[in-house]
Amino acid sequence: MAFLTPYWGLDGIIVLMSIMVAAYLYATRRFKYWSNLGIMELTPTPFLGNFTDCLLLKKAPSQFVKSLYDQGKGLPYMGFYIFDKPYFLARDPELIKHILVKDFNVFADRYASTDEKNDRLGYANLFMMKNPAWKLLRTKLTPIFTAGKLKRMFELMILVAKNMEQHIESVLVDGNAKEIEFKNLCANFTTDMIGSTAFGLNVNSLENPDAPFRQIGRKIFAYNFFRSFEFLVIFFMPGLVKYTRPKFFGKDTSYFFRTVFWDVINERIKSGTKRNDLIDLLIELKKNHENDDSLEGFKLNDDDLVAQAVVFFTGGFETSSTTMSFTLYELALNSDIQNTLRKEIRDALEKTDGKITYEMVMTLPYLDMVISETLRKYPPLGFLDRVSGANYKLPNSNLVLEKGTPIFISMLGMHYDPEYFPDPEKYDPLRFTEEAKQSRPKFVYFPFGEGPHICIGMRLGLMQSKLGIVQLIKDYEITPSAKTVTPIVLDPKGLTTTPLGGIYLNIRKINTAAG
Repeated sequence: MAFLTPYWGLDGIIVLMSIMVAAYLYATRRFKYWSNLGIMELTPTPFLGNFTDCLLLKKAPSQFVKSLYDQGKGLPYMGFYIFDKPYFLARDPELIKHILVKDFNVFADRYASTDEKNDRLGYANLFMMKNPAWKLLRTKLTPIFTAGKLKRMFELMILVAKNMEQHIESVLVDGNAKEIEFKNLCANFTTDMIGSTAFGLNVNSLENPDAPFRQIGRKIFAYNFFRSFEFLVIFFMPGLVKYTRPKFFGKDTSYFFRTVFWDVINERIKSGTKRNDLIDLLIELKKNHENDDSLEGFKLNDDDLVAQAVVFFTGGFETSSTTMSFTLYELALNSDIQNTLRKEIRDALEKTDGKITYEMVMTLPYLDMVISETLRKYPPLGFLDRVSGANYKLPNSNLVLEKGTPIFISMLGMHYDPEYFPDPEKYDPLRFTEEAKQSRPKFVYFPFGEGPHICIGMRLGLMQSKLGIVQLIKDYEITPSAKTVTPIVLDPKGLTTTPLGGIYLNIRKINTAAG
């Protein structure tokens, strides 16, 4: 005789159904959390919440958060779920100002995290680390981005820019237009840039696209199933990092960076050479703070030191190459904008006797508007994440966010909101005239983040992208090719804003006299 009925099979069905009902009740136990607080929430799917398309890699994370933003039209905030956990989406610019700036002490940490023991490089770098160690380390790293240091870096960048020009000349040997995949070209260029300016390395990716640093850079952002899942866990499900053990930079790349950067650091110490770059600053930090207990769990030696080098390399080449390649794509589709920009560049070069200078590149108003519009349409990372460090009462509201609540902000959603940017699909640099910027609310455009957590390398990234554009547009015309995809399709597996299949465009040399 069976336990519950005369039949084992029937008992099995009853037990199985009971387990399924119990699992369903457990997985949906927190649904209605937001509606019970009087907040609009998206109807979640049992077990997966609102995360299905993103988890199945059908929708990129930035597009996922944007879709949430779009469904909350007219609301200052809303709730959603990943699995059964309640998440909060801020939509109102004034509330976002409080989260990112005014009440930064409550929202100082990102929600994203890796495991402290299993992924030290991912955990201990400036982008991911938590307060108060983050604040102390950021203060110590900020001096590398002073105007004086950037000007010295610019001289090294000019050499890389000339290498890019020589590379393109070698491709255009017959004088005819050639089709090039620009995302890869720009990544080669910025990899060489950051290798030279930050680490004193001749990476040589432009001449050898399979150079070790370039291969490693590709692996970090190789959006296959495994890497995409690692990023999803780190940014949206950090409670699982202890069990899934994702690597922020990837397993192979972590080993590579440990080896290479210690070789560079040790060689620099041995030779006594000074370049006033990131390596020099890291060596100084190692000497002065490797036994400093004020960083609360962080030691500026071993992996904690290398982690800073790795995150600067990774952010330095990827964000700038993304901005540069998407700018060229839009310039190819908008020849009038390209011609206006070329005229501004050539007029400026006449005043400097043909020499590209730091002051010229960083003060071209139309170039700045062009880059700003690119960053509106294609911010490298299209969302921001924070976590509430304490119970927090929202301004002008009775709602209290519980400590530990994940907070998301859709950069992409706000950048495409027609309330702030009419006809948002159109590429229009004139959105960023001084008059237009003053007429918009604050905290609706923030491609590098905002507040104390704003990207520390923003000025360096902009300098790299602007120099690359100047170097190309002054002498070359960029046009669509047979393989140019319009509208562009973004990789649904990509954490960062990545074109699916690359960006193919034609390039040809322009006769200087004829223009």
